[in-house]
Amino acid sequence: MSKTRAEKAELIKKIKDRVEKANIILVTDFKGLSVEELEDLRSMLREKGIDYQVVKNTLARIALADTQFQGLSEVLKDNCAFVFGYDDPVVAAKVLGEYKKRNKKFVIKYGGFEGELLDEAKIEELSKLASREELLSQMLCTMNAVPTNFVCLFANLLRSFLTVLNGIKDKKQD
Repeated sequence: MSKTRAEKAELIKKIKDRVEKANIILVTDFKGLSVEELEDLRSMLREKGIDYQVVKNTLARIALADTQFQGLSEVLKDNCAFVFGYDDPVVAAKVLGEYKKRNKKFVIKYGGFEGELLDEAKIEELSKLASREELLSQMLCTMNAVPTNFVCLFANLLRSFLTVLNGIKDKKQD
């Protein structure tokens, strides 16, 4: 069923809005995946605030023009579905990597991040990085360790001082 020009223009506008909000776009191949498998992937992505959309390549090229992701339009071919990550770029790569482990038919083709074209190997490297939440947690643990160690050190000094005072008290009582 063919879409009218107005419908195509509206779809391009929606895609362009997503492209402009996204900080990472990953392109996947959905060939060979069932509707249930695609819904499973979509729900995994939705939980993380990531959008997944199948787009015709000609419409995607128009939407990607004059954006930081315009390099993707040069490599678009065959079946393409777009993953739009908005907050943490690592999360989108992690979710796709996790899904790829569960479903061997799933293919991550390439992506775009900060104006750079990413191949599958770079996307896999990105998926192995710690997410923003993990990094914040590590930083908080490190920052918390200094005062915790100081309190423990101070408590040990007081404990040692009290042990000495109790020893002196015991000697004087004898």
